[in-house]
Amino acid sequence: MKKIIVLISIMIIISCQQQVKEIETIKRIGYDVSDKTGKKIDLFGGTESATKVWEDYIKAHNEGDLDAIKKLNFDDIKIWGPNGEFIDGSEAHINFLSMWFEGNSPKWEPNYFISNQLTDERGSLKQWVTSGHDLTMEVEGQEVKVYQVHDALIEDGKVKMFYIYERTDIQKSQE
Repeated sequence: MKKIIVLISIMIIISCQQQVKEIETIKRIGYDVSDKTGKKIDLFGGTESATKVWEDYIKAHNEGDLDAIKKLNFDDIKIWGPNGEFIDGSEAHINFLSMWFEGNSPKWEPNYFISNQLTDERGSLKQWVTSGHDLTMEVEGQEVKVYQVHDALIEDGKVKMFYIYERTDIQKSQE
């Protein structure tokens, strides 16, 4: 009888315990400030799919693959360059790159990719990827190295717009 009571007690204890499941939560990682209203909009970690689009985009640039770049561009892509350049549209972008690739042979070495997202004031999901790269290119026969940070808006698996920030490469210190 004792064994039955102990067995029933154990079954009751086990059945009363709730299994704790790890619930994945989206964490707020900061905020974006609206250009229109100045309102702070919560910013969350983004998706790997957006990062993959930007990785493929950088790879296509490294390979000089203008067709792949064009396929990843929105027709109305907007690009702000590091020295005040502004490129409006995929055709203008491809024309710029064809000349730049030929004269400079740029190669990007990725250092990091960070994906984030927000829902804007109109209710549209915006997925951004920020990435850092060492860029090596040839300018007038000389090798030039710069460090770039890119902020890219990814929509529907394509690049809608991006900003490029740049500084001259400085030798990394040996720690």
